[in-house]
Amino acid sequence: MAQPSSRQELIDYCLRQLGAPVLEINVADEQVQDLMDDAIQYFQERHYDGVEKAFLKYQITAADVERGKARPPGADSATTTTGITTTSVTTDIVGTATTFSFYENSNFIQIPPQIIGIERIFKYDDAQAASSSNMFSFKYQLFLNDIYYFGSTDLLSYTMSMSYLETMDFLLNTHKRIRFNIRQDRMYLDVDWDNLKEGEFIILDCYRAMNPNDFTRVYNDPFLKRYLTALIKRQWGQNLIKFTGVKLPGGVEFNGRQLFDDAQREIDEIKVEMLSKYEIPPMDLIG
Repeated sequence: MAQPSSRQELIDYCLRQLGAPVLEINVADEQVQDLMDDAIQYFQERHYDGVEKAFLKYQITAADVERGKARPPGADSATTTTGITTTSVTTDIVGTATTFSFYENSNFIQIPPQIIGIERIFKYDDAQAASSSNMFSFKYQLFLNDIYYFGSTDLLSYTMSMSYLETMDFLLNTHKRIRFNIRQDRMYLDVDWDNLKEGEFIILDCYRAMNPNDFTRVYNDPFLKRYLTALIKRQWGQNLIKFTGVKLPGGVEFNGRQLFDDAQREIDEIKVEMLSKYEIPPMDLIG
């Protein structure tokens, strides 16, 4: 099928591109399945069509707050030490064995494995500096004194006031610091956990890998079809390299090395094309 919509249809398409069923493709089914997984992983982590923008909402639990607020032993007797990881290093200093202890909080939230990147979490207003529900906030006082009835102020003044409040909010309430590694499936929140309460929500601005089983058009992506075909071709050549120089009846000779080199050149070209056309460029840092 020229437009594969399933895993097996994509494999059959790539094998036909290499000559099947006219030629016997000397690659095991297990090898093809492994290459399929590698191709999908590369597509999801590097191709802009392999991910989707997602906003995930997470509700803080009591266990999260307890782990985030944990203190090292002796630092605060009123706070539990559950969730503290201790690393000790012992060294000899002037003939005396000295132990250094390092403590790390388990101040992380477990992230679903399909999340491959997190840009930020939306700011929760712990100080209520710009919340209209707080009578001591600037925004509340602005609406109370200046916009007491509809049409009392012009849009230009209102826009300038809102821009000024956004600037103040940006300076006084910085973005919450997070750490995330795709291989850990954890997002560390380097914040003051005293400001997080059980039942509150945080919003993650993240990228989620496209699941081909849910969105079958992934199997018909031109890049994925070319890349998987090249991977199978390289594996075919790898399997035949040890037979190089062996003559079959009729004078036919295996040339696995040539097949391998051709496939490797195609893969290199595909990866260069990925960098220039399909991969989201990193953000420039100025300053």
